Amino acid sequence: MDLSIRPRRLRGNESIRKLCRETRLSPDSLIYPIFVDETLTGTRPIPSLEGQLHYGLDSVGQAVEDCLAHGVGRCILFGLPEHKDATGSSAWDEHGVVQEAVRLIKRSYPDFYVITDVCMCEYTDHGHCGALCGHSVDNDATLELLAKTALSHARAGADMVAPSDMMDGRVAAIRARLDEHGFQNVPILSYSAKYASAFYGPFRAAAGSAPSFGDRKGYQMDPHNWKEALKECALDVEEGADLLMVKPALPYLDVIRECADAFRLPLCAYQVSGEYAMIKAAAREGLIDEHRVMCESAVSIFRAGANMLITYYAKELADAMRKGEIG
Repeated sequence: MDLSIRPRRLRGNESIRKLCRETRLSPDSLIYPIFVDETLTGTRPIPSLEGQLHYGLDSVGQAVEDCLAHGVGRCILFGLPEHKDATGSSAWDEHGVVQEAVRLIKRSYPDFYVITDVCMCEYTDHGHCGALCGHSVDNDATLELLAKTALSHARAGADMVAPSDMMDGRVAAIRARLDEHGFQNVPILSYSAKYASAFYGPFRAAAGSAPSFGDRKGYQMDPHNWKEALKECALDVEEGADLLMVKPALPYLDVIRECADAFRLPLCAYQVSGEYAMIKAAAREGLIDEHRVMCESAVSIFRAGANMLITYYAKELADAMRKGEIG
């Protein structure tokens, strides 16, 4: 048969396949979530997230050491405070759990890049992402709380802050507060398109952040919408965001692609707890090859247009990249 065009020529062996790859992954694009519990000494397994741990302030260095051993040099910190109240005041406490964790990490590992999650849900006694007015979150009152929290993280030494609350105007409020206090060079990674997803369950159990009433559909995005994601991202760009995020990742690959095409800022995706837990559960039942599915799912997220990925598989993915199994 006379075939001048044979795509299989570029698939003949591993060497040519790697040479012609359109999507390339690097450990430098991976961010590992670390949960720090103010009430804990040592570590404790997280039941809802198989293979993941809660760390006490005395053991957060262990989490960093483990990341570095796998070639992962970046984390995002989530705090579990000892004290919760209606406004989440522990969130901006200068000696709060995240603030102290940042100081401990930067003291011993100054080159390890620390991103801090900025939200109120882990700190409020009602579990919502801001101050309440009746049974609704008061958007504008919450902006002041978020700005104070972000500033306290920057003062503690955070390299980047990441507001995840989905309040209107929070990027502008945080940018203004950081700039006012001399932190012009601290970037903002905005959870720009954060959907009201059913995939967050294991995280909420791990962080103790489930709402005590109602849900978050009044401020997180409707899963039916993708044009709204572009609107949210555009607003964050105008307000001074340095990086954008789509969350969750796998169920929203189309949104990742749309945002990657529309904006010239770096784009982060968050492979959330439910995505991770489903892979773990299917592997436990012998239904899938966990390693291959882990790698393939990560490739799909980067192929869709993400520049970086927050994932509970960061360490395993970095190992796979180093071994040439993915990359």
